[in-house]
Amino acid sequence: MEPNPNTVADGYSRTDERIPVATSTTPVAPPLDFDYNDGVADPSFDNDTNSETYGSTSGRGHIVSGRSGRDDDDDSSARASQTGVDAHLQHPNRPHLEQSHEGEHRYDHGDISALKITRATKLYAFCAALNSCNLGYDIGVNTGAGMLVQSSLNLTDLQLEIFMGSLNLFAMVGALGSNWISDKLGRRWAFRIAAVGFIFGTVIQAAAGGYPSLMMGRTFVGLGVGFGLAVDPVYISEISQAAHRGQLVTWSEIATNIGICLGFISGLLFSGVDESIAWRLMFALGAIFPTCVIYFSTFVMPESPRWLVSKNRESEAQEVLKMVYPDGYDVGVIVQEIREGIEKESIAEHAIGWDVILFPSPAFKRMLMVGVGTAIAQQAVGIDAIQYFLVYILDESGIKSRNAQMGILIVLGFIKLAVIVLAGHLFDKKGRRPLFFVSLLGCSISLFLVSFAFVGGRSSEGFAVFGLALYMAFFSVGMGPGAWLIPSEVFSTMIRAKAMSVATFMNRVTATIMSSTFLSVANAMSWAGFFILLAVVCLLILVWMYIYLPETKGRPLEEMSQYFAEITGDRSITEAEALLYRQDEPSVESSRPQPVIDARPKSVPKKKPAVEKPPPEDAHVVGTMA
Repeated sequence: MEPNPNTVADGYSRTDERIPVATSTTPVAPPLDFDYNDGVADPSFDNDTNSETYGSTSGRGHIVSGRSGRDDDDDSSARASQTGVDAHLQHPNRPHLEQSHEGEHRYDHGDISALKITRATKLYAFCAALNSCNLGYDIGVNTGAGMLVQSSLNLTDLQLEIFMGSLNLFAMVGALGSNWISDKLGRRWAFRIAAVGFIFGTVIQAAAGGYPSLMMGRTFVGLGVGFGLAVDPVYISEISQAAHRGQLVTWSEIATNIGICLGFISGLLFSGVDESIAWRLMFALGAIFPTCVIYFSTFVMPESPRWLVSKNRESEAQEVLKMVYPDGYDVGVIVQEIREGIEKESIAEHAIGWDVILFPSPAFKRMLMVGVGTAIAQQAVGIDAIQYFLVYILDESGIKSRNAQMGILIVLGFIKLAVIVLAGHLFDKKGRRPLFFVSLLGCSISLFLVSFAFVGGRSSEGFAVFGLALYMAFFSVGMGPGAWLIPSEVFSTMIRAKAMSVATFMNRVTATIMSSTFLSVANAMSWAGFFILLAVVCLLILVWMYIYLPETKGRPLEEMSQYFAEITGDRSITEAEALLYRQDEPSVESSRPQPVIDARPKSVPKKKPAVEKPPPEDAHVVGTMA
């Protein structure tokens, strides 16, 4: 059903000719989409045509607030029984409704949990998630092809380490460029550019005749991965209903691990082919997914509604949102909320510079230590380095057969994938801290088991395989998805964009260092000593998190800011946020149609700005290469 044009953005009516309809709390009529809708005018409003009671309409069609000469009790009674609400005042018989999701209010548009994921939304999220398969495939294929490339091109350990680790370095550059392309040309163009870069780099790698050409191809692959890493989760979050955003955004991370498994499978597929040809065919297969991404981003996927609104193409944004939301949903309200969110971000961007990151106050410093430290810790436990050099670990443990190595890689990949799917549900049920502690303790024990495979100069295939399987599983329980959940939850709205970029940058820097030094350190320390070192690092991170990591499950963003203010004795963070939202209020209010009112304190109480509470599921907007 079409909403009446007199219905304002908060779901309440502009006129007095409304009656409440059935909701989850007021079952007085058959259920409808909106709590307030067109209905028969309350006869009480017509009893005194010469008086102007609160909520009545004047001859000019404007809402006025006035007194009819009745005493205070009569006036209060009239206000309590009226249903028209002007200037976005809360309903007298209902508490103030704070926005819980962008464009989706708990009562204004019905029960959020009742919203179904449309077929179009699933299709668009699936197409975008394919882009993450490119990243996963590169990790998986290089794990299986690394030793073959080294043997075929006569590379040194140092050259191979640089080849493996440089992907993260080039991806950081690509991610920085993606932000400009995505904002200027749109999300779909960012997908295409990422795919073209990946295809170009893949072809050069497959045809490489030496180390320089191999690194040239790696450069383009890294740039493509960086573009995709930045735009993929952003697009899914912007095309999804807020109530289901967390579930859909995790498709990106799941797709990454599917790509890893497919990369492992490619190694098994060509295990019987000559080594000098096999790795080239494995690389060449990587062009399939980006080709699909180019097709889907051109002919299937629509542009992000948020980007369309930012370019003042609101009518197009509404058409896209009509496909994403169920029939009859008031997508105009969502467009308005997107516009207000963009304005708020613009205010924060201009109000808060990089000084608060580079020279933080005690509260911001503690906040950055927790958020950025968690992102660094994810790679400090060695996940990227171990994944890239799994074949070397298996070879050193005594497993020499290519078929056996590729088969073990596939099993490890599917274990990691299955646990990641499970972990997405456990974080909201069990909390963050317990899963991190279990994950780190399990990783430490697993790495000790792997080290036993190399103790005393003797290798043990069983210890190595069992320990690696446990390591993949325990990492995926907490450190894998959780390392991006914590930063998005602890960073204040004022610094979230900048702080997340710092966290992502440091995560990639750590991954580059670990991947680029893995073989050299392992050979220098011995394999047993290296895995014992990683196990000790896991325990140190566990102690650090036990001391500094707060439990963020179910806690709103502003409560986290209050938490850091209290433990550091620094109130500047809460004062700065209050100032930011005071600056934001006029711009938000000016974008809404305002009726003419008599602003009397008793009749028109001043509206307090509601602080947005981003749902925990938005934490998955940032993907992980792990």
